[in-house]
Amino acid sequence: MSIGSAKILVALLALLLATACSPLTPVNLLVPDDTYTLMADQPYGENERQKLDVYMPLEGAAEAPVVVFFYGGSWRSGNRADYAFVGEALASRGIITVVADYRVYPEVTYPAFVEDSAAATAWVRRQQDSWQTKRQPMFVMGHSAGAYNAAMLALDERWLSEHGMNAQEIAGWIGLSGPYEFLPIINPDVKPIFHHPDTPETSQPFYHAGPQSPPALLMAATPDKLVDPQRNTGQLTEKLRSAGVDVETHYYESLHHVTIIVVMADPLQWWEPVVDQVHDFVMRHSRASSEPDS
Repeated sequence: MSIGSAKILVALLALLLATACSPLTPVNLLVPDDTYTLMADQPYGENERQKLDVYMPLEGAAEAPVVVFFYGGSWRSGNRADYAFVGEALASRGIITVVADYRVYPEVTYPAFVEDSAAATAWVRRQQDSWQTKRQPMFVMGHSAGAYNAAMLALDERWLSEHGMNAQEIAGWIGLSGPYEFLPIINPDVKPIFHHPDTPETSQPFYHAGPQSPPALLMAATPDKLVDPQRNTGQLTEKLRSAGVDVETHYYESLHHVTIIVVMADPLQWWEPVVDQVHDFVMRHSRASSEPDS
């Protein structure tokens, strides 16, 4: 796509963001569908929302790292099919990419969506035995509320341990515009989800960050008004670095809360190098990671 055409799409996205229409619909229509093999509607649980889609690279899947991606939506909404552009962006670059649904409010409250994220990740880990001769490094990734889910899996060992996994099986994690420390809760939409005013401190990813945490790639949009980039990405970066954890952090002046994930789509990758930085982080830490006995 030319720069001129991409600018038209940007204008369209800006219009859609001001309406009730999802900006992801036109994005996915413009994303290639011949750069990966899709394994759709894979169940990792019995609930209708406990399903995931797997985007396989056309070549080299047996030796490819794996990224499990969780979308945002304030733990109230979201659909894995809307994030086909994320699956395509990474699978076309040689990364097995899994986009998982999880249960949301009002069907569930904290910590059920974290439990679902852990179950999906454990399902993928087991499936690697049929995809690969040797399990390759695994990463968890998310945007907004999904970044919270990914952070909880990476930083709080309780969730994956329920599925027989240990912290060393996560080679790294990636968070885009994630809420990592949001007590006391101000957003009225989030209060019932986290049992306000009785929200446990242990529900906050920031609480669990320490020397045992895996490498992190944290990304945020400086103008973000929904999730404060300094309180969340900035504070977590500082805490992890002070604990000796390898953290790579990027801030983007030209993006906001939604466009930071949308620019991963093929037609918009010229805008900011988000997908390049995710790919580079995964590949670098895949090379550095040694597979534990399992």
